[in-house]
Amino acid sequence: MAPLATPPPCTGLVVIQPLRRRHCGDCHAGPLQMLVLEDGAPRCLDCADLGHLVFLPRGDTALTRRSREESALSAVVVRFNRRRGRYERQGVLVEEAGLTRAEQRCLADAEARRRRRARDARRRAREDVRFAGAFAAEIRRLFPGCPAERAREIAAHASVRGSGRVGRSAAGRALSEGAVTSAVVASVRHMDTPYDQLLMSGVPRHEARRRITAAVETTLRAWRAEVSEVG
Repeated sequence: MAPLATPPPCTGLVVIQPLRRRHCGDCHAGPLQMLVLEDGAPRCLDCADLGHLVFLPRGDTALTRRSREESALSAVVVRFNRRRGRYERQGVLVEEAGLTRAEQRCLADAEARRRRRARDARRRAREDVRFAGAFAAEIRRLFPGCPAERAREIAAHASVRGSGRVGRSAAGRALSEGAVTSAVVASVRHMDTPYDQLLMSGVPRHEARRRITAAVETTLRAWRAEVSEVG
């Protein structure tokens, strides 16, 4: 049986949702939906004295926090993401009575939390509009030949909250020249060259990028011109 990778250290107990079929090293029960690693060997929740806990999936931050507060014993549940090469939280194990008390607390102030979420959403929307405007202005400063509407489109696409795009990176939020230029290059690549068609026809990504490099540079040189003939 291949050894399990050890999850990164975190506060409290950690329970793993294994990707492969695993059996308990003590009672041999399995395959296990969840397990605890003890001295490198898998243990079922019952053998690890966690069998009385109930699973609360991630998603409701307030309920998760309050359930852990109301439980004398709890554990974080993680699963390995192969694509990202890291363990990611899936939820928590908490005492059933603690979960019940937490649910009651959440019901008691649900309306107040709903109003707060609405206020926060409006605030984030205002911040996003301001940031997209600043990003578009920086595009126009670096590429004065870029049409104003195109700059706004690039900024809006690059700065979508939670997208993981360059505009949401630390460099993007700082409006660094490299991040802004990367957003412009990506837009030109997809919108002004046959790059997407090359990919769809089976051309490898690196080769497709090589073929359209000259076209991208031609557009960037034109946009770096001091005077824009379009808006």
